[in-house]
This record gives sequence, C-alpha cells and structure tokens, in this order.
Amino acid sequence: MENVCITEVALRDGSHAIRHQFTVEQVATIVKALDEANVPFIEVAHGDGLGGSTLQYGLSLTNEFELIEAAVANAKNAKIAVLLLPGIGLEKDLKQAAQLGVKMARIATHVTEADISPAYISLAKELGMETVGFLMMSHMAPTAKLVEQAKLMESYGADTVYVVDSAGALLPHEVKEKIRALKNALSINIGFHGHNNLSLAMANTLAAIEEGATRVDGSIRCLGAGAGNTQTEVLVAVLDKLGIQTGIDVYKMMDIAEELVAPILQKPQEITRDSLVLGYAGVYSSFLLHARKAAEMFNIDSRDILLELGKRHIVGGQEDMIVDVAAELAKKKDVTIG
Repeated sequence: MENVCITEVALRDGSHAIRHQFTVEQVATIVKALDEANVPFIEVAHGDGLGGSTLQYGLSLTNEFELIEAAVANAKNAKIAVLLLPGIGLEKDLKQAAQLGVKMARIATHVTEADISPAYISLAKELGMETVGFLMMSHMAPTAKLVEQAKLMESYGADTVYVVDSAGALLPHEVKEKIRALKNALSINIGFHGHNNLSLAMANTLAAIEEGATRVDGSIRCLGAGAGNTQTEVLVAVLDKLGIQTGIDVYKMMDIAEELVAPILQKPQEITRDSLVLGYAGVYSSFLLHARKAAEMFNIDSRDILLELGKRHIVGGQEDMIVDVAAELAKKKDVTIG
C-alpha cells in the first residue's frame, strides 16, 4: 500500500459537535500541537464551511476568519485547509481565506451536483491552493453516477476527489466498490471522509485505503458531526501497525486528544440512538443537533424526524426542512391522539 496523507477535520467538522463555539485560543493551541505532531493538513472553518455562520446552519461564537488567521499563525509546517459549499460560501470568502494563508480549498457539493463547483475549483487553483472536490452524501448515488461526477471535478482542475460518507451510511464493501471505480477512472488522488454513525468509520477508511485512496480524513477524539469521524489518533496507530506511513507522531496525537480536545467536548462522541438513526436512515450527520432541537420544540421523538428526513432524501443545505418535518409529524400525532 502507498503512504497515506491525513487531513485533520476536528476544527471544522467538530464545530458541529460543539455548536460552533470554538474560540481563537482553542484553535491556536490545538493547531500548534497538531503542527508539532506533524499533521500535514488541518481544516478550519464553520462546520458547514466558509459562510456557514447563519441562523439556518448555526451561528459561530467567533468569526471564522479570526479562527483561520490564528490557525495559519500557529502552523509552521502544516497547511491550513478550508471547506466551501457553493452558495453558502462565496468567491470573496475563498479569496479572503487565501489572503490569510490558507493552502487547500475543499469544494463540497452534493454527490450529483458537481456541476456547481467549476468556478470555485478554478478560483482556488488561480489562488494557488491545492484543490479538492468533495462529493458529499456519496451513499445516495450509484457508483457509475459517482464516477461521472468525480470526472467532472477532475476536468475542472481538482487535484483530489473525495468519496464523502456524510451520513455514515456506507458499508465497507460499498466503500471498496466506489473507491476502486474512481481509482480506475481518474488520474488524480482519491480520498475518503467517513462518519461513525454505524461504527464503521475506521473500517470504511481502511477499506478505502486498501482500494487505493491516498488521502483520508480523521478527527481527533472523534470530534465531528453525528457520532463523529474516523478517530485520527486511532487511525494513525492502526496505519502504523499496518506499516503504512503517515509521518504523524502517534504519542503526540494521543496527548492532544486527551489533554486538549477532550476538555472541549460537551459530551463524549458516542453512537447514541439519534446518531445511529443518521447512519441507518442515510441522513446528513450535521442534522443531529437540529433534529434534537426540533424534537424538543414539538415534543416528538427525534428519531421520527430523522427517519422522515431520510425517506424524503433531504440533503445538506435543506436544514430549514427539519422544523417543517417536525411540525408535520407533531400535527399527525395530535390527530392520531384525538
């Protein structure tokens, strides 16, 4: 197997888990430590990417550009990355990130909507950034469709294309099929981003690597949306046992997880009934806290909301539908009781 490059996503995906409450001090401290552990890429942004701090997606405690500036200032060797979802993040946001010293842009679209990404991928390349195409909710498209969309991103200039298991719904054999197909069809790097809603993030990441993925994501202490992502410090240790080089210091990652990240967690990242339903129903992992809030508002079971969202194939960017679905379910419940 080839060596593997890991992108640490706790300071972006992990933002979901703490309601986007990262402080400048926390980001600066964690980035400095990750840099000293030789982590090559560290993603920093609102959970929903640049421009995500809104009432719909959740307001950030701190302006994300202040967090990015702190990250860049504390990364001597690591490169800082950002995520951008076209329509949420704008071209001006990407330009500002580049001015602050960001070196990687990950342009994220729904798995069937790669055609909204070319302007952003092109701009990122013009700005001198390494550019990643991020195909979210990859479980929702047949492999042939995934390949088609990945080839579009490659044609737009992406250096890497990711299979993104946003819902934590993929099974290892499905990951293998998708990565193998991309490896055969593309000439660029292939990546994988997993979520742990079915307790398969590690297994799926290893399956992706077995099929040729050389870029994978991890989140220290599993800090991420839903049940979290592939746990970076564990992933580094496992890959080391397999003889796969990442260049990351295992002991330092263990210490960062235990001493710096664990105290930030509002509660442990675990597979609760709600996060299990996310993977079971194939629902976007960042919907978890929104669904819990709506369930409290309408006095209904959050699992019912998540299952209904799955039935309707609601995807990232449609967070406003969560309250609408909850209201509909509450109305039906009242009718049934009556």
